[in-house]
Amino acid sequence: AVVSTQSGHYGRAHFRKLSQLVIDPSTVQQLKSIEERSLRVTVDGGGCSGFQYKFEINDTVGDEDVVLEKDGIRIITDKISLDFMTGSTIEYHEELIRAAFRVVDNPQAEEGCSCGVSFSVKID
Repeated sequence: AVVSTQSGHYGRAHFRKLSQLVIDPSTVQQLKSIEERSLRVTVDGGGCSGFQYKFEINDTVGDEDVVLEKDGIRIITDKISLDFMTGSTIEYHEELIRAAFRVVDNPQAEEGCSCGVSFSVKID
C-alpha cells in the first residue's frame, strides 16, 4: 500500500500501510455481501473500560482521516484512533445471539470488557 498525504478524490486523506491494521477476510466478505465498500472504525472515550470502538458504514473521508484498502474495500479511521488500534485485527464475527464487526488482538489494549467493545489502554 502507498503512504501519501495527497491523493486525488480523497483530498488530504492519508493512506497507510496495511501492516498498521490487519483486515481479516471476514470483514472484506461481509462488506461486499451487503454491497458496501467502506467501514469507519473509531475509538472514543467511554464504555465500561475507558475506551470503546465504534463502527459505522460510511464512505465520507475527511482531511485528517486515514484510509486502508484491501481487496476493494476501505477501512476509514482517524489518526488518533489508529494510534489506539495499531497492530489490531478488524474482523466480522458471528455467534448465535449477534453478528458484528470487532477489533481483536489489540496490542495497545490492556484489558477489555465481556462485550468486546470497550477496552483500557496499556500504560508503560
